[in-house]
This record gives sequence, C-alpha cells and structure tokens, in this order.
Amino acid sequence: MINYKADRRQFLKYSSLGVAAVTFPQILLANNKIVKSYSNANFKADVELEFTAKSAFIQILNHGNKTKVQKFYAKVLKGDPNTLLQLKDNYLGPVINLQQGQKVRVFFNNQLGEPSIIHWHGLHVPERSDGHPMYAIQSGEQYIYEFEVLNRAGTNFYHSHTHGETGRQVYNGLSSMIKVTDEHEQKLELPSGQYDLPLVIQDRSFDTDNQLSYVSRMPQKMMGFLGEMILVNGKPNIEFSVKSRAYRFRALNGSNSRIYKLGWEDGTPMVVIATDGGLLEKPETRPYIMLAPAERVDLWLDFSGRKLGEELKLYSLPFEGTMPTMYGRMGMMRSSGIEQGSKFKIASFKITEKVSNSPKLPKRLATIIRFSEKNINNLNNIIPIGLSMRRMSPRLNGKSFSMDRVTKMEQVELGSHKKIKIFHEHDSGGRMGMMGGMMAMAHPIHLHGQQYQILSRHYQGSDEDAYATVKHGFIDNGWKDTVLVMPDEEIEIIKPFEDYKGFFLYHCHNLEHEDLGMMRQFYVG
Repeated sequence: MINYKADRRQFLKYSSLGVAAVTFPQILLANNKIVKSYSNANFKADVELEFTAKSAFIQILNHGNKTKVQKFYAKVLKGDPNTLLQLKDNYLGPVINLQQGQKVRVFFNNQLGEPSIIHWHGLHVPERSDGHPMYAIQSGEQYIYEFEVLNRAGTNFYHSHTHGETGRQVYNGLSSMIKVTDEHEQKLELPSGQYDLPLVIQDRSFDTDNQLSYVSRMPQKMMGFLGEMILVNGKPNIEFSVKSRAYRFRALNGSNSRIYKLGWEDGTPMVVIATDGGLLEKPETRPYIMLAPAERVDLWLDFSGRKLGEELKLYSLPFEGTMPTMYGRMGMMRSSGIEQGSKFKIASFKITEKVSNSPKLPKRLATIIRFSEKNINNLNNIIPIGLSMRRMSPRLNGKSFSMDRVTKMEQVELGSHKKIKIFHEHDSGGRMGMMGGMMAMAHPIHLHGQQYQILSRHYQGSDEDAYATVKHGFIDNGWKDTVLVMPDEEIEIIKPFEDYKGFFLYHCHNLEHEDLGMMRQFYVG
C-alpha cells in the first residue's frame, strides 16, 4: 500500500523550496490496484500502451541456462499495432514507434517486487511524465503517463530511473529504444522497414550459471561497470545479413558506463545522419564515432558494390584518456571485464543478397536554427556544472543529489534559454587537489527536458596524444541531450527551458555515478 504520510512529508519538503509546491498525482484504488494517475478528461489519446515490468528468464547466451532478468512487457491498447516492435526472446523491451504530434497515454504496472519508474530519455514531456525518481511506484502499483510527442524525428531511449537503483535495473534489462518520425523525415525517403534497424550496444558479465554479474565493490562503482561480453540487440556475437544497398542503423549506447569508438575494421569512414536530437543538417563523415552511454547516432551504412559473401566487421577501436590516472596505477580499481578503450568487435555484417537499387544519401537532411549568445538571457551569469570525484563521491558543483532541494542557481524561468558551462572541478592545491585531478575521468552528462545545442568544446589538458585518439569522433552539431566531457575539457551549451514547469534532472549517465549521487535538478517555474 502507498505511504500517504510519506507523500505528505514529501509534499511539505517541496513546498519549503519557496519556488513552488510540487503537484502530486491523484491516488486512486482501481481493481485493488493502487493507481497514481495524471489522467486528464480533456486529453484525447491517439495511442494507449500498457507496460509491465517484471522478472523473467530469457535465453541470452547460446548455451546453458536461461538468465534471470528484469523486463518490460508491453501491448498496444489503442492505435496502430505497429507502435510496438516486439523483440523475440529478448531481455530488451519492445521498440516504440511514435509520430510527432501524437498524444500518448501509457499505463505502467510495476510487478518487480521493488520500486520503479520509466524515463522517456530524449522526449520533451511534462515533469510528471518524465520519470523523475520522486514518482517511483511500489510493486503492485500503476502509474499513468500522458504526453504529446513534440520531438522532431529521431532515436531515443527509455529505461528505469529509480534513485539509487537505476544502474542495476537497467543492467538487468529495463531499457529499449524509441523511434520518432515526422512528415519532413518521411519526405526524405530514407531507408525504412527492414532497412531501418536498431543497434543497441551493451556490455554484460555472466557467472558460470549464465546469471548476470554486477559490480559490488565501491572502487568498481567509482570507475563504472565494464562487462566481459558485448551484446547487440540483446544477443552475443551478432551477425547481420544484409543486401548490397544502403541501411539506416540506429546505434544506441545502452551500456551503464562503457564508451565506444565505432569504426570499421578496414578503415572505411563512418557516415552519420542523426544524433540524440534527430537529423543533422547534412550527413557527416568521420573516421570513427565516439558514443558515450545514452548517446545515439543514426548511421548510414551503404553496402552497395560489395561482393556476395563479403563480411564487414564493426569494432570499438582503441582510445585513451577517458579513465583516471589512478585507474592505471591501482589494479584493484579495474573491472574484471573488457578494459575501457581496448579494441573489440561489436558486430558483423555479411552480404547475403545482391540488389540493383539503393536509396541515395541526401545532401541535405534538415534545417536547424542554431542558437548563439544573443539567444540567451544569462550571458553574465553562466550556469556552471562542475564535475568532481573527490573523496570517493561523484558530485556536481560539489553536491550530491537531493530529492527535495534545488539551489538558487538551479531555479530557471519558464521560456528562458540558458548558457551552461560543463567542466571538471578540482580542489586548488594540497593533497586532495592532486587526488581530485588524478581521479578525473570522462563523464557523459545528460540533461532532462528539452534538448540543447553545443556551443563550444575546448580541451585544456596537456595529454594531447590521448585526446587525439577521440577528438575526431565527436558529433556536436544538431540537437543533443547527452554529451561526453573528457578530462580537462570544457563544454558550453545553450539549453532552452520551454513549455513545461517543474523539476528536471541533470546527471552523469555513467549509471554507477548517478546512483552514487552525481545528479542534480533544475526547477523550471
């Protein structure tokens, strides 16, 4: 049963902020099920989905026992049956297919035996539909989301967002992909249907009984989980059978903390048509692509002209500079999995059919209005996000997460556009200053709510050789919601805070860091 006294205490805490009182959902009892409802009589849903999170046993490995996971099961209650693409015999939830302008209602049932809530990562939705951990529901309860799809066409991500348990629950399986389309994208005639495929990349470790193994010791959590095996779309050693034509592969880094450097084994350049926030203005060609946890890139993979039977291998190529200096000096802090920055295969692509027709890569994909400093209203009061790992405690601006507090700096006006500087913050001088610098590592920083634009990226460190192994793989054009901040790097972004009031999180998407408190929130009012 729901703890009404606890809800009342939480309400009073939010009221004490002095910015506004948080609105709590109606608490209903329907068919002996506690329902936290935001259902609005005036909200006419085009699509209704029912999601249920529960434990399951899935055959992940090709031999031996099934693996116990936590899984999202879902069905379409109203709307196009193709709204959900079920992944057969898979621990990942179904891929959700949405269209800009649709009104969506989701009934989320928690049958996990522990609290949970779903975050629609990348979608611009109201606070009460964003999956803030303050709305986590208990086992046996139901939560109702309602939102309109405001996003432009793009690839997004949904996953559990339970405070202190996000890393473990996502690792156990509670995640998958969201695809959004719009009229403009459809006119481009990009690869679709069987030629538009997910590429969800994750790392996992298994014990001798095929059960998932997760981090337990604090040093491992500080470095982030690194698994022993790479899975793609929930399966190991994946091989795609492809035709000699162009495909759209939507790459999502669904790992807890692993960073990937995507590149072909034979050195063929990578072509990107979209990032977190959707289509770029024009395709970008790079020798490799850096992909941090929760980042997405849509890849144009063209196999035209390839021979029948030819096989191409996609790798994560070697790189340096993302881990702390201490990582190399203290073997106890290393994960037992594949080391961060090492080379390994992700997937194979084998040409199994020759075809003569293939879509052409458009020279122009979209129009993006770029923000500049004239669009912001805090030029003389830039919002800092300082990243630190001092005293074995990952923090933002020196603070850990507090469910019921925001600082004055974190209070922003509805409709404003803010310039934000993200940087590594070290103590000045002394032993802790030295330790703070030695513990600096790359952090993927995710901001909830509306997506943002990267204004600038500056590397201010001395290890140019290490930085050179990653710097050509950042796609900073277009719209973003997650950005990888390398040690000694400073990134400036412009973020709009439009449409919705309320509390919107910002945090490191190294999920072990998030669970250790490397998360804060803005209050938009």
